[in-house]
Amino acid sequence: MVGVVLSEAYDTALLDLDGVVYAGGEAVPHAVEALREARSAGMAPAYVTNNALRTPEVVAEHLSRLGVPAAAEEVVTSAQAVARLIAEEVPAGSAVLCAGGEGLRVALRERGLRPVDSADEGPAAVVQGYGGPEMRWAVLMEAALAVNRGVPWYASNTDLTVPSGRGIAPGNGAAVEVVRIASGRRREPRVAGKPLPPMHRESILRTGAVRPLVVGDRLDTDIEGAHAGGVDSLLVLTGVTEAAQLPGAAPEHRPTYLAADLRALNVPYPEPVRDGAGFRCGGWRAVAGADGLVALAGGGEGADPVDGLRAVCAAAWSAAGPVDAAAALGRLDFGGQ
Repeated sequence: MVGVVLSEAYDTALLDLDGVVYAGGEAVPHAVEALREARSAGMAPAYVTNNALRTPEVVAEHLSRLGVPAAAEEVVTSAQAVARLIAEEVPAGSAVLCAGGEGLRVALRERGLRPVDSADEGPAAVVQGYGGPEMRWAVLMEAALAVNRGVPWYASNTDLTVPSGRGIAPGNGAAVEVVRIASGRRREPRVAGKPLPPMHRESILRTGAVRPLVVGDRLDTDIEGAHAGGVDSLLVLTGVTEAAQLPGAAPEHRPTYLAADLRALNVPYPEPVRDGAGFRCGGWRAVAGADGLVALAGGGEGADPVDGLRAVCAAAWSAAGPVDAAAALGRLDFGGQ
């Protein structure tokens, strides 16, 4: 059944960046045109990122260079979310030991806090955020010293890895683990980033969204964050999540909508519909048998493989127990997506 046009049904798209809008610094195919069309239809964009390194101004400038007109006010970072969290819990003007980059320092100052670099400067809190490849070991040492002294500890996010032009690199979560190990594993930081509620709250406060749609490429941050915030989500297959991960996804990792890329924002969404014991979408029909095997029928010339994936997921997610969808997914060819 052809359903809603997402850019008309939701007032704000809370868009992840890497793997959704760009990859390796370059625009994802179709993203620029799709976002322009969605904006014209009345859907406001907000670019929501766990990366605390860059300031909103720098992110907006990058997006604009790619052809996606963006203002700094449309960028929401985990640095902003954790800075608000700290500001609500320490006195105004407090010193905060900042183990992170410029994006985190700017966010702290925006909340009336004073970034410092040493555990000996009387910090009221310690905060860690991704500092990029230039992060010095001495910074982590100061953070560990303060945490060991009992200073309240915060982190923008705990993503263990980040994508880079040369492959997967250590993320802020890896740096957090260094400090945690140095503290004897006795403590854990308060975390603000996706999928946790402070990040979603920051996004809503900054955008004023009434009917937001979270758009992402990761199940464990974007989709889980939308689930935790009680809002709908769209997963696009232009980033880290592969089709094989979806049929067995836990309930909190199941997107409301599923698409190849951002073009799905501007066309009627093909909703899977119940068809006897199975589900039909486009030219495909999927059924989860009593043995847990998912069977997929239909297809043919011109059939959209993403429609087949939608049918497989609908059947798998309605099953009473674990499923095996490998054979069904083997019938789908995503090479052209």
